[in-house]
Amino acid sequence: MIKILKPDEFKKDRSESTTSAELTAVVSGIITDIIKRGDAALREYTQKFDRCTLNELEVPREALDNALNKVDQNFLEVLHRTRHNIEEFHRRQVREGFVFYPGEGIVLGQRVLPLERVGIYIPGGTAAYPSSVLMNAIPAKLAGVGEIIMVTPPPPGGVNPGILAAARLAGVDRVFTIGGAQAVAALAYGTESVPRVDKITGPGNSYVAEAKRQVFGTVGIDMIAGPSDILIITDESGDPELIAADMLSQCEHGEDSSAVLITTSAKIAKRVQAEIETQLTALPREEIARKAVDEKSAIIIAETIAEAFEISNEIAPEHLEIFLPEAFEHLGLVKNAGSVFLGRHAPEALGDYYAGPNHTLPTAGTARFSSGLSVDDFVKKSSFTYYSEDALRRVGADIVQFAEKEGLQAHALSVSKRIER
Repeated sequence: MIKILKPDEFKKDRSESTTSAELTAVVSGIITDIIKRGDAALREYTQKFDRCTLNELEVPREALDNALNKVDQNFLEVLHRTRHNIEEFHRRQVREGFVFYPGEGIVLGQRVLPLERVGIYIPGGTAAYPSSVLMNAIPAKLAGVGEIIMVTPPPPGGVNPGILAAARLAGVDRVFTIGGAQAVAALAYGTESVPRVDKITGPGNSYVAEAKRQVFGTVGIDMIAGPSDILIITDESGDPELIAADMLSQCEHGEDSSAVLITTSAKIAKRVQAEIETQLTALPREEIARKAVDEKSAIIIAETIAEAFEISNEIAPEHLEIFLPEAFEHLGLVKNAGSVFLGRHAPEALGDYYAGPNHTLPTAGTARFSSGLSVDDFVKKSSFTYYSEDALRRVGADIVQFAEKEGLQAHALSVSKRIER
């Protein structure tokens, strides 16, 4: 049963590492093997971990083109509407460069350039996540990325048609049926079949997360995602049935997921506690969700709503639901959260699938310093500088003095030789 605690009883250990020395070593070995043996190693790891023998690593282009005819047409319409919502939100994130002229003979500016090739990792196996395809590929496409490579583990019978349909709609260029740390390594270093990318995005299990950590620097990554979490703030007006349902929507993700309710009402706390137990028994993933409820989740009773937001900002949740009558009035109190859901009619699941904001979000308290996936993740910025001869003469003495102050004589000479001519 979920615990009911006072604020001083609640301890959120955000420093706990989910990476073991054994996991680190296993992933390092896989990456090294992929670098050395390429496609052959990919096939062996696919056979070992996915119990699947691959004749071809890549999904044929015609299969991707035909995917829209392979899915239920009602679901296809949902995919179209979802794509529209995600595009509408992310299109507003597209940036342009700038240029300005701070003085006579001086031109300064910044260019915003798309990455040439990115890889998106989509979890697979026994589950399928078309939503993750859309959330990763659409911002990349809007950014102007030249080529989008998707990797996903090969389930029995081939890649889920919903995954391929989403990939086709979102503008994915190539799809490879590989998963795990080996897929991340292939994207980072390239093999005979898999092209090397500039950045890797997308969620995955602990092996995928550790692989992304290890290849960072060789390629860019979006984030090291941990277990999913949700935090809900409410008062005596909260609806226990809906709150319990929203908390369980995160707990069913995995045993390490967490759900926290902060409320000013002891009565609501008790009712939500009981409602969670009632709803748990009806969930197909009850065993997974129950472990997350019992071991990783809590209900906190705060003295005031202001205190509730202070606690929330300290936790920095991935998802924050403001389950209050005047939710917008409290938005300004939020300092740290991956994504915020306002009012009783905005469950977190709305953001997971449909509303438009990205569902790839910072976890494990990293919302204190990072953001959800966006168009910005798929571009790079390059500045440019022009000075005329007269403009450099006007400031040359300042630069020489600065360089000499730092003991870098060659820097100073590179300027003084120009202004003394």
